[in-house]
Amino acid sequence: MTALQGLFVPMITPFTHDGAVAPAALERHAHSVLDAGATGLVALGTTAEPSALTADERDRVLDLCAAVCAERNAPLIVCAGGNATAESVRAVGELRHQVAGVLAVVPYYVRPSEEGVVAHFTALAAASRAPLYVYDVPYRTARPLSGETLVRLANIPNIAGFKHSVGGVDAASVELLARAGSSTTVLCGDDRFASALLALGARGGILAAANVAPAEYAELVTAWLAGDAARGREIGHRLDALGAALFAEPNPTVIKAVLAERGQIPSAAVRLPLLPASPDSTAAALRAADYEQ
Repeated sequence: MTALQGLFVPMITPFTHDGAVAPAALERHAHSVLDAGATGLVALGTTAEPSALTADERDRVLDLCAAVCAERNAPLIVCAGGNATAESVRAVGELRHQVAGVLAVVPYYVRPSEEGVVAHFTALAAASRAPLYVYDVPYRTARPLSGETLVRLANIPNIAGFKHSVGGVDAASVELLARAGSSTTVLCGDDRFASALLALGARGGILAAANVAPAEYAELVTAWLAGDAARGREIGHRLDALGAALFAEPNPTVIKAVLAERGQIPSAAVRLPLLPASPDSTAAALRAADYEQ
């Protein structure tokens, strides 16, 4: 397996003012984050509002992201699967594109045992033609995982790594990196904790805030991977206000509001049950983003 490292930007799905997917805007945005130094893209993650897209729209978004990555020779990670193992196996096994990795979330809502989580990912890893990455996000799934379980998952054939999004740096984070960090790829999924996890040995990040500041987050990852701790700390501290502002309301509402205000996408529209970001949150994020430029 080829290990992925660097900054991966989970793509938003731009909408027109009447709520339709805006494919040209998505294509421009994908090129722009790669131009700014991102390593690759993530298609159909939470930031893309996939649950609010139709099947045809999801296919179109994936096709566009795959085409841009093919043109730019950049790695593409695709999110697939859900909380039902059989359906997740089908989704992972039927991916039409050649991708660098498949990101699959820990089963949510049903709260399986940790043994059930291991069995779930064993089945998915066997079904996937591409390396599988475990998306561990307990504040969304209600299924926290111990460090021991994370290490077990890291040792399953065809599981290449993790998007680690536990809302901080906890004991399981430290145990995963201490025991398996040299043999698995940990990508930080919490923007405000990216610097801390990179300092512990993470190999990059899947960071939604990089939709707004791709060059700055690329520089953050590059500094830590180069072993420049002083530079990494400085950039991480400077980016914290932006990360906080962009997540003041549900993702990706504030991110899309900032991009729309900048004229980078046609509108700030999101789909229900999300509501557009408030003017106050948008203004605060724009101030933080302008500080970073």
